This record gives sequence, C-alpha cells and structure tokens, in this order.
Amino acid sequence: MRLSVLVTIGILGLASLLAAAKPLEFYFIDTEGGQSTLIVAPSGQSLLVDAGWPGNEGRDMGRIIAAAKKAGVKKIDFLLTTHYHLDHVGGVPALADKFPVVSFVDHGPNNETGKQADHLYSEYQRVVAKGQHLVVKPGDTLPIKGIEVKFVSANGALITQALPGCGAPNNLCATAVKKEADASENARSVGFVLSYGGKFRFVDLGDLTWNKELELVCPNNLLGQVDLYLTTHHGMDMSGSEQIVHALHPRVAIMNNGARKGGSVPAWKAVRSSPGLEDLWQLHFAMAGGSENNTPDVFIANTEEACQGQWLRVTVEPSGAFTVYNSRNKHEKTYAAR
Repeated sequence: MRLSVLVTIGILGLASLLAAAKPLEFYFIDTEGGQSTLIVAPSGQSLLVDAGWPGNEGRDMGRIIAAAKKAGVKKIDFLLTTHYHLDHVGGVPALADKFPVVSFVDHGPNNETGKQADHLYSEYQRVVAKGQHLVVKPGDTLPIKGIEVKFVSANGALITQALPGCGAPNNLCATAVKKEADASENARSVGFVLSYGGKFRFVDLGDLTWNKELELVCPNNLLGQVDLYLTTHHGMDMSGSEQIVHALHPRVAIMNNGARKGGSVPAWKAVRSSPGLEDLWQLHFAMAGGSENNTPDVFIANTEEACQGQWLRVTVEPSGAFTVYNSRNKHEKTYAAR
C-alpha cells in the first residue's frame, strides 16, 4: 500500500515537473495586414490577440483555427480585442461562432460611430454576450498562470508609473517631434507587456499611434527593454518612432505587415537601426519597400503577394532562450538567454 502511494506521488510529481517545463509559445498568424497573435502559456491557457478581417470566405478564421490546432489549443481562454477596427475585431464574430471562447477582453465601448463602426461593434457585442467579459485599464493584469500580462494602454489612457525595474531617462526624447493628435480607435489600443520567468519580455501595443507611444517612453522609458517586439500598427509610419523602438531595445522584432499594408520604409528603418537588434522577421515581403527595405527572404513567412498564409512561431524556454520558426521554409533560429 505504501509503495503504491509513493509511486502515485512520484508520478504526480513528475507530471507537475513536465508541465512546469513546457515552453511559452507565440503564433504570429498571417491575416494579410491585420493582426492575430495566439499566445499559449506554459499552463496551457491561451490568449488570442485580435482576430483579423471578416469575410474573405473565412480566410482569417480558418488560419487562426489551424494555428490553434497546431498548438494543441481546444479553446481560447482570453480573446483580447486591442481596438475596434475591421482588421482587428472584424474576424471575432466568425471565429467565436466556430471555436470556443471563454472570455472576451477589451477597453470598453467603441469610440467611433458610423455605419461600419456601429455594425462592427454590434456584431462584437453579440458574441461577447455568450461568454465572460473583461474591460481592462492600464495597470491591470490577466489571470494567466506562469506569465504576467500587464496592460500599459487602454482607451486612450496610459500607465503613469514605470513598470518594475524600468523608468530610465530616454535621451532620444530631446529630438522627438509629435504628430497631429489622433482621435481614432488606434490611439485607444489596448497594449501590454508580457513577462515570463523574469528573463523574457514581449510587447504588443496594437495600433497605438505616435503621440501615445511617445508618452510611454518620454521623458522616461516606462516600459523598459524587451526581448521580442511586435511592431506597432503593422510597421506603418503613423507609429514606431525611433524614440520608442530604440528605447525598447528589442533583440528580435516581428512585423505583422501585409504585402501592401504596413512595412513602410521609415518604420522599417527605425526597427532595423535599433541598437542591439539581432533580427527582424516579417509576415510578408512589403512590396513598396523593395529588396533593400525588407529583411532577407529566409526571415519572411510569405514572400509572394498571393500567399498561403504561413505563420511565424516563437518558442520561449524557462531559461529565457527563444527560437523563431518560419513555417514557409522551416528555417529557425535560437536566441540564447541573456
């Protein structure tokens, strides 16, 4: 009897250790210039950030579900809508009608009005009513085991205190030039910093625009440095100034651009020139940039305009080391923990 109990305890202990050793995974899904990022915590809990475009014969919905199945995800625990624009929230209703979603996360009501905006929000509310609903503000966190998801922007508000260990003066702010104020949903994007194991940090600011980004890093960098940076606003030059990109000091950047959306030359250059950047990976070859303003093909998930929607996966080990994998060409590269 005692031996049986000890064996049982040993098996449970081993199972617990194996679960703890599971990596953190990101799937950067191609939604043709929209956004959809699937994050799977070591606990198995899932966070989907945005769901791409509606229509297109269910293209984005199909790509998200395929990525979820690849990741072994059977339900979306949290579906975060960064803001209410067609390329981010448009795909939510179709996805939620086909794939289980437990909790919907957003910044509260849509601030834009008009025929399309009203329809988008009405359809979103229809599916939100079927699940749990969380409205977040800067400083809030999501209850996901094993990782910390800290919100730094939401509905136009920003954190006012630096994240732990952050807050250093940003010398680049002296040359910062603001742009015209943005009253759109872009400037109300929900943004967050994800931390794992105290050794890995990732930032996603949705489509947060220029002036709001500057407020997060000027005069002091409230966000600190990150290992992995998802380019804001698909790599459009309405966002992504040198002041924020260089302050974040990413080791690796992922650009969720489309063939003809995002990947603008000024934003691309701001990322490429960031001190300490090891590599930039892109979901698409940016047609307007030419070969001189795109990363090498080996780091691009989709090199042709009419593509099959290949994805990029990032696997993060408990040590902080992480590997980026390109589903198009099976190329991968590992970045050692620092």
